[in-house]
This record gives sequence, C-alpha cells and structure tokens, in this order.
Amino acid sequence: MTRIDRLLDLMARLRDPERGCPWDREQTFATIAPYTIEEAYEVADAIERGDLDDLREELGDLLFQVVFHAQLAKERGAFDFDDVVTAICEKMERRHPHVFGDARIDSAAAQTEAWEAMKHRERAGAGVLADIPLGLPALTRAAKLGKRAARVGFEWPDASGALAKLAEELAELEAEVRDLPPDETPDRERLSDEVGDVLFSMVNVCRYLQIDPEAALRATNAKFERRFRHIEQRLAERGRTPAQASLEEMDALWNEAKAAESAAKD
Repeated sequence: MTRIDRLLDLMARLRDPERGCPWDREQTFATIAPYTIEEAYEVADAIERGDLDDLREELGDLLFQVVFHAQLAKERGAFDFDDVVTAICEKMERRHPHVFGDARIDSAAAQTEAWEAMKHRERAGAGVLADIPLGLPALTRAAKLGKRAARVGFEWPDASGALAKLAEELAELEAEVRDLPPDETPDRERLSDEVGDVLFSMVNVCRYLQIDPEAALRATNAKFERRFRHIEQRLAERGRTPAQASLEEMDALWNEAKAAESAAKD
C-alpha cells in the first residue's frame, strides 16, 4: 500500500457509516471549509517563521483537508481523489506548453503573461472579474480584483495615482468622522462604506509597490504582539498589569520595545 493509499483508506474508515468517527461522519463540504482555510494559513505561518519541521506537519494537515473533500465527493458519486489529481495534472500540462509541448518561454515574466492569457481564454465569455472566489480573505480578494482590472487598463500610470486615491478616501473618512453628530447614533453603514474604500485603496497601493497586503498585515500583527508582550512583561516586573497602567506609561514602554528592535537590527 502506498502512503497516499494509506491516507485515503484512513479517511474512508473515519467516514465509515458504522465504525467511523462520529465527528468525521457528521461533516460536510461547508463545515470542513473553514478548517481548510485555517490549515492553509498555518502553512503560510510556518513558512514565514522558517520552521521546516512545522511546515512538514502543516502540509500534512492541508493534504488531509484535500483528501477529506475528495472523500465527501466520492460518497456523492461526484468525483474522487484520483479525479482531483488527474484534473490538476491536465491543467498544469495545458498551462505549461513550454515544458510539456513545443512552445518556448524564456523568462518568468513571459511565463506569467502566457499563464494569464491562457486563463483568460479559458474564461472566454465571462467578465474580467469572473472566477475570483468570494471566499478569499478580503485583502487578498481586493488585491486580485485590482490586479485583474489593471490588466485591461483600469489603473494609474504609477503608484502616485494610487497614493492620491488613498489620500482622497482618507479625507472622505475624516470628513465623516469630523461631522459625526455628538448626540445621535452614528451612521455605521456610511462609516463602514468609507472605511472599506480606504482599505481597498490601501490594497491598491500595495499592488503598485508589489507588496502582499496579507503578508504585510500579518507581519505588523506579529510586531504588535511582540511589543505589547514587552509592555506586559515590563509592567509585571513592577507588579502591575496593563489595566492598572496609564496610556502614557504603556506608550513609553511601547517606544522602549520599538527602540530595542531598532537597535537589534543595527
């Protein structure tokens, strides 16, 4: 028995109607989907941390998600794992004619253009923004929407246009906040709309600068956690918690952590 056959057999046993795991038997495509997304993020996290042992484990978890979905489909008579493998192999061969055929492509940039052109042909008849999954994280989907629209000329000549648009959207948000009535309930829908415009514009700036917004925000999240843990640790040394400290004291400790990080880089 091959290793993949062992995994497929394991999955089938977990889903066995009589002797399988009660939790696994209850799952559906919809209930498993969040776990699939979570495992993909954990793969990305292991890569960012450079932890190859963890990456091996997380890739296994992600592979298990693929096998789980394939088993669910097999039970419905829709497709099985072999069909999944066949489909991706055929797609990769079709989209790499310079490797599996007679076409010639001499650079990664040329390959990207050829790849996108082939995807466009496969989407023939659909709109420019067709097939961008709704289930993607919002920042990632925003980046894909902007990139797809840019391919047909809907973009500024350079990053300055994207920055100007960001400034415009920020000004509109500032105006909404400034004009909030003091004694009335804020119009959350309008505020949400303006915040969304700011976020989308920021993603466009990232695209011009060739920065992955998801990766950038994950790195900033990690930085925030490091510096806040420093605040907690320093306050604990004084026998106190953040709830017992003033904003000014915590801000000073934040700057202390920031300075320490800068010194370590130097």
